[in-house]
Amino acid sequence: MTTSTTPLPILLAGLGVRGAHWAEVIQRSERCTIAAYVDPNPDAQQRAVERFGDHPTFESVEAALASATTFGALILANPPMGRTSQVQAAADRGLPMLIEKPLALDLAEAADLVAIAAGAPVPLMVGLNFRYLAVTQATRQLLHDEVVGRAAFARFTYERWRDGHRPNLNKYPLTMQQPMLWEQSIHHFDLMRYVYEQDPVRVQCQTWNPSWSMYDDHANVAALLTFADGMIVNYQGTWQSNWSVPHFEWRTECSGGVIMQREQFGDLHYARHKDPALTNWALPPHERWITETSALLTAFLDAV
Repeated sequence: MTTSTTPLPILLAGLGVRGAHWAEVIQRSERCTIAAYVDPNPDAQQRAVERFGDHPTFESVEAALASATTFGALILANPPMGRTSQVQAAADRGLPMLIEKPLALDLAEAADLVAIAAGAPVPLMVGLNFRYLAVTQATRQLLHDEVVGRAAFARFTYERWRDGHRPNLNKYPLTMQQPMLWEQSIHHFDLMRYVYEQDPVRVQCQTWNPSWSMYDDHANVAALLTFADGMIVNYQGTWQSNWSVPHFEWRTECSGGVIMQREQFGDLHYARHKDPALTNWALPPHERWITETSALLTAFLDAV
């Protein structure tokens, strides 16, 4: 855990949509500061300088780390391709790293990155911000306290028309392999592990692409996950639902009732077996993409 009163200087790599969220929360924090930006796009560099402050800019992580600038940590908010040299360069400098999901696009590369960090040794944290949503924390507590009994089985549905050509979205998912699985479902699987406080022991999964999909690779994921205590979760996720209105529902059946989340960032309810209606669970105010990212940053700073 960082104990110095001097703000930790962070090298922020990736200045797209997610990078802007990170720049915002770093700027608001009293515990850290932006030391430099990394992005191969000069326009993105200029926008960051204008919006978040005049800090040194570099085209690559390696170039930034070879400079005379002092860094205390690295945040990688860039696309997940070709991270090995970036992680190696940071590990050689002894820098803790927070890396946006997915860590890598295949298991072998992910294992290599973990091994590089462990060999340094330096902390490496994967950024899965949905854990830090107030609705996630509340769901975990409801389950832990067995407010409606023990969880037995669940259904998790995420259906969205994600227009990958929208100006405010990253474009690389349009051409990457398994965009839904690696960019979205990975969040949902992590949420299950987190709120149910256990890992799956068996997974059946199928991915595919509808005929109208704008994505080069599979935008649909269906999975059946069996957890250590026998609990089963039925999952369906898509980025190419052919209705522009999104649908989210995570319903957990428990021994004494149900817990239901009906919106990605909130709308949490529960009901006991004989209740005539759902009971709303009050949640604190939330600034979308910022509040949970700020909590993730705090967890990272506490760890390093």
